[in-house]
Amino acid sequence: MRRWQPLQHLVPAWYAVVMGLCGLALAWQRAVPTMGEAAGALSWVLGVLAALVFLALAACTLLRWRLFPQAWADDCRHPVRHAFVAALPIAVLLLATVAVAGGLHAGPLAPLVEALWWAGALAELGVTVWVLSRWWRGGGGTAGATAGAGLGWASVTPALFIPIVGNVLVPLAGVPLGRPEWAAAQFGIGLLFWPVLTALLLVRVAVQGLWPERLMPAAFILVAPPAVVGLALLQFGAPPLLAWSLWGMALFCLLWVLALMPRIVQQPFGLAHWGMSFPLAAFTALSLRLAPSGWPAMLAVALLAVVSLLIAALSLATLRGLRDGSLLAPETVPLKLAVAP
Repeated sequence: MRRWQPLQHLVPAWYAVVMGLCGLALAWQRAVPTMGEAAGALSWVLGVLAALVFLALAACTLLRWRLFPQAWADDCRHPVRHAFVAALPIAVLLLATVAVAGGLHAGPLAPLVEALWWAGALAELGVTVWVLSRWWRGGGGTAGATAGAGLGWASVTPALFIPIVGNVLVPLAGVPLGRPEWAAAQFGIGLLFWPVLTALLLVRVAVQGLWPERLMPAAFILVAPPAVVGLALLQFGAPPLLAWSLWGMALFCLLWVLALMPRIVQQPFGLAHWGMSFPLAAFTALSLRLAPSGWPAMLAVALLAVVSLLIAALSLATLRGLRDGSLLAPETVPLKLAVAP
């Protein structure tokens, strides 16, 4: 049993690795019109790598659930970590989206791709209902920070955007798969709660201050909703100018959270740093989709280079963390239960 002890700490946030790799694969796929088939080949490599990482994580998650059921239960009760459970169905959705972007939905693997999409979409819906249903338990202020309580300030972090992002992701593969109605239905859930959570986050900052320092990289999640919504609107056939407005929102969010970089770089590497990867990849994909030529295309290619280097650096840091054991070790997220003024 001792050899499996590190699996106790395989928290759901590990699926952010799959999200980042899939996001980068989609960004490179969007670069094909600009950079040629080499970009498509790299997208395939990244997609296969993401699938392998997902399979490894899924196997380890099942083993963890079997050997350490209490650890999984603790994650589900935790005021911060519970939201990361949504990263698992999002990873499934993104794998289906990468497959669709690569054209697998038009070949003999079409039933498998659609089954993968349905599994991810329905699981994401279920997790979203579960996460938001915790709010009915009440528990505002410091009381809400206790395990199993409702919407306390400790729970209001950028991690709450993860289930929302999952719902607005559904159309990216759902429309090409011929399921626009269901895709639009889940998309609407994300549109409903995105501004709600943004308002909650700003109120939390006003009355409680920022979330724990170790979670500071998760601020980049704010970039994801407008970027993914822009991509989804284009998939629905919306006017490009509307998508450009979402691009502007995503750009503002990016510039906004960049102000936190001095604090982020002071933090030791942790899984929260992977929270930077998918939002930046989604913003890059939207930039490439909107800007096929001219200076916007040059900016999009520069973004692609930056996010590729970032994910390469995150991957190397993750391998080092696995080797020295720092990423599969106990980590208590401080809740900062300061009394509101």
